[in-house]
Amino acid sequence: QSDNVLGYFVDVERIPNSCSNSPNRISLKDKKILVNLSMAYYRVSISAYNEVGESPQAIYIVPEFSGTDLPGQIHVKSQGSNTVVTWTPEYNPKCFVVDWSSGKADMHMKIVTTSTGNFTLDNVQPYKLYKIVLHASDVCQCESFTKHEKTFGMTHFYSVEGVPRTGPANVTILNITKHSALVKWTEIAAEDRLGFLQGYRISYTDSSRKKSPAVILNSSTTSYHLTGLKEKTTYHVQISGFTNAGEGPLTLSQPFSTPKYGTVESLCLCIPQNES
Repeated sequence: QSDNVLGYFVDVERIPNSCSNSPNRISLKDKKILVNLSMAYYRVSISAYNEVGESPQAIYIVPEFSGTDLPGQIHVKSQGSNTVVTWTPEYNPKCFVVDWSSGKADMHMKIVTTSTGNFTLDNVQPYKLYKIVLHASDVCQCESFTKHEKTFGMTHFYSVEGVPRTGPANVTILNITKHSALVKWTEIAAEDRLGFLQGYRISYTDSSRKKSPAVILNSSTTSYHLTGLKEKTTYHVQISGFTNAGEGPLTLSQPFSTPKYGTVESLCLCIPQNES
């Protein structure tokens, strides 16, 4: 069937598209195209055509980019029920295009023509992680930004931070010796953090209910080696996560017991042979 193909249509559509424009359609003969895009979300639809008509479209969503190399810094601050976004432009474009969302299914877009470098978001829900992306453009008449906008900055924010609603999952105790043990866990899921996770707190008590000093770890850590334990003692370990708003709930108590003797790595029994 591909022998009868006369060419291809490529539709490039910005997401979201508050201007409700039709996608930017490109016609070409080759099976390859180079498109310069901003760091907004884009839907790319490709179809083939021949003398009879056009094929169904193959649809591709351009994946999310990393914003580490962007030139501009965006600052977000809550003021009452509103969230104020500010930035310092590197130059003065005709306008800025602001995208924000808590997910791809909840994208919003706004054209900001003011040169003061600020924008107010309303109806932003608390305890929910939002992404905001700022693009500079010299075209502001609600037409396609595909050829004109350049991404200025990107950041994530919570309008109001909460404490995690759960502790980490899959807490396990490994490599137990007389005086040490390895604690491992799975990080708290993003949807359960309700704020920017700052770290974890490990607390443990022995069988006499004597509490050891709590261990504070950063949010990228998912294991810790407990040391200074007493031999032949039962311990109970609990872990919680914390944000700037405070500490979340502890995990269920995870018990383990240290042995009386150290771990035996290997044992060799040497039996002398009878001399003839």
